[in-house]
Amino acid sequence: MFDLKSYLKSRADEVNAALETYLPEDGDYMGNLGEVMRYSVFPGGKRFRPILALAACEALGCDRALAMPAACSFELIHCFSLVHDDLPCMDNDVERRGKPTCHVAFGEDTALLAGDGLSIYAFEVAAQSAQKVSAEATVRVIRELAYASGHPGMVGGQILDMDAQHHGATKDSLLAVHRAKTGALIRGAARVGAIIAGANEDQLQAITEYAELVGLVFQITDDILDYEDDPDPISFPGLYGMEDSRRMAAEATERALACISQFGDSAEPLRALANYLLDRQS
Repeated sequence: MFDLKSYLKSRADEVNAALETYLPEDGDYMGNLGEVMRYSVFPGGKRFRPILALAACEALGCDRALAMPAACSFELIHCFSLVHDDLPCMDNDVERRGKPTCHVAFGEDTALLAGDGLSIYAFEVAAQSAQKVSAEATVRVIRELAYASGHPGMVGGQILDMDAQHHGATKDSLLAVHRAKTGALIRGAARVGAIIAGANEDQLQAITEYAELVGLVFQITDDILDYEDDPDPISFPGLYGMEDSRRMAAEATERALACISQFGDSAEPLRALANYLLDRQS
């Protein structure tokens, strides 16, 4: 049986080690910007997005080390988004991962700039893929990062989410919110792993569809876990009901697994990740 727990820890350790090289303590930063950027990245969460990129690369039989810069670039974007989401003008959260949020610890102005720094630096990190793969593949990686993080993806999804919080949402608009806000980075991370591995069009499409479905499951289960403590009408349980939300997640997982049925044992981490997201308790 595949040991997902050990796999996740091993890959997260690899990602953290790589992020340390990109954001060293003694790096050449302006003022205390390095301290604040590192505070926003370390210690991290599950590192799900970069692990997904590495797993997609491995699924196609490629050395995952080739995908590490691209994987880390997606994590930097994710961390930047958390810093900005926590700001008083957005969600106004005061704690994340058991410690004060960035703006509470360092002030709103510094947190804003640290988020800016992470978002821009992510593209420099992504460009370092050129040290490991072709220039063409590197350009595709950078384009995927821009699309997933910008107005067609995460940033656009945040606008849709804000509108939903003020004016309400329908089932269709909720799907649109999370397809962009949460799903775009998950989709993009998986795609860059496959691109770096030299995926053909059919393989890339399979990985893309898998990631889109996994992103949906990620958000549904997230909403289910949150709903038990804080019922939110703008959520999958709030709009679909708990039973239908669980059914949607199970059906999406089944479809995600079917998408990658063409891949062999090397895709076992992707299969285990899909099942884990469906059954996760935190």
